[in-house]
Amino acid sequence: MLAQRVITAIALLAILVFALSVQSKWPLLVFMSLMVAVAAYEWTKLTLPNQPSLALVISVAILALTLFQGWAWQIELPAVWSIWHLCVTLTAFVWIFVIPIFTLMIKSTKPLKSWTLFAPICLFATWGVLGLTWIQSGAWALISLLTIVWIADIFAYFGGRQFGRHKLAPAISPGKTREGALIGIVGVVLWMLASSQWAGSYAAELLDQWGFLGLVLAGGLLGSISVLGDLFESLLKRCAGVKDSGRLLPGHGGVYDRVDAVVAVVPVAFLLVSDFWY
Repeated sequence: MLAQRVITAIALLAILVFALSVQSKWPLLVFMSLMVAVAAYEWTKLTLPNQPSLALVISVAILALTLFQGWAWQIELPAVWSIWHLCVTLTAFVWIFVIPIFTLMIKSTKPLKSWTLFAPICLFATWGVLGLTWIQSGAWALISLLTIVWIADIFAYFGGRQFGRHKLAPAISPGKTREGALIGIVGVVLWMLASSQWAGSYAAELLDQWGFLGLVLAGGLLGSISVLGDLFESLLKRCAGVKDSGRLLPGHGGVYDRVDAVVAVVPVAFLLVSDFWY
């Protein structure tokens, strides 16, 4: 299992490196469109397990929409910008104010059908943030943003194994601990502090807009949202009665299993540095 996970991770990293190394923006945009399309299919299968045809329709629709968005941005269609920004704002609001309460309070053991509509909105918003970051700010800004999620995951995993004593949400994800989650959040704050000293990083832009205290608080928020994204997908899987969202990635499960925290963190992270506040 570990060997499969490593091989799959290396393959995905190689694709990402290639897409970032070419001059054209399209290889990365198309790769991300395919990823969110598959994630949309897997998410919908968790909420509507008996309607695979609808899951396929949503998947194809998000693929077409993201590819159109990539083209529209490059010719600067203003209406599309407005729709996408609305999706980002709505997504961030749901992750900060709705999902934390829902995840802790829900007692259902049946598929959570009500969260089907949120899937394309959230995935479209996430794709747009990543794509826009790549188009406007380049590879380092994109990588430094994604690293927030990777740091949270790695620190939480190893911190939980070493120091974990108290379960975080045993009814949803028995393997996660409070200690691991806290170490993951601390890891994100440390990453934000370190990467803020490198020009062009996401944290450097955040530091410029919000100052040192704002940077630390944002790191704590994004680290917490990363943990929440993982928990929310675990809840969807528990209610659907499955272990993984899919089988596309050997050793990892499905695409949604790999991006569950990304789709939570990225829209919130974008809103923190956008002109929404001004």
